[in-house]
Amino acid sequence: MKEQTPIKFNNMKALKTELIRFMMSYKFALEEMNTKIDILKQEFQYIHDYNPIEHVKSRLKSPESILKKSQRKGYVFSLPSIRENIRDIAGIRITCSFISDIYEISNMLQQQKDITLIECKDYIKNPKPNGYQSLHLILQIPIFMSDREDHVYVEIQIRTIAMDFWASLEHKIYYKYNQKVPQRIIDDLKEAANSAAQLDAKMESIQKEMLKIKETSDDEENIHELMLNNERYHLPIDFLIPDLYSENK
Repeated sequence: MKEQTPIKFNNMKALKTELIRFMMSYKFALEEMNTKIDILKQEFQYIHDYNPIEHVKSRLKSPESILKKSQRKGYVFSLPSIRENIRDIAGIRITCSFISDIYEISNMLQQQKDITLIECKDYIKNPKPNGYQSLHLILQIPIFMSDREDHVYVEIQIRTIAMDFWASLEHKIYYKYNQKVPQRIIDDLKEAANSAAQLDAKMESIQKEMLKIKETSDDEENIHELMLNNERYHLPIDFLIPDLYSENK
């Protein structure tokens, strides 16, 4: 039995290393982006006393899923080709309460200096024919490895709770019927999408009315005042919790 040459072994080892680095770059990109989103979420909560983000989910495509998509799309089977053409390997879905939150979060992410907007598909202003609504962003962020700097694509989907519920239901229906959905159900789904859009618009209207009431209210529950240089500041109660470590010293 002929032994493998060192060259083949070295090539296999190099390929394995590149595959690991390839997947790691997307894993790190997800972690980096999730950290950014969490910081924005907390900042918004403290500054505006309001949290625009209801849920955040992230996922990393498996190598098998990546290869299947590459084959289905007819891309060249190489890591550079996959990296450039398949831009949803790392994906994050942000669920909000209101449509205005979607664009607010999108703007906050795009304003960060190390984030580059590559593509934006607004399926809210221009819904898909089946009624699907969501804001899709392809963002690129730098990931610093020990010997290189990778610029990695991350897909961000931002939608309201109603949009997310509709999309989840639509996906389950198409999966159950193996993509062969009866026309009457397709029509019902389109009608449900319209109802969800109307609900979002109504809830947005109620939210705006509540904000007006809040602005004129003197209610300062859970807010404490701090005087510095004869200036009055309001701080969230979270910032005024005693330092337990200091107390136990």
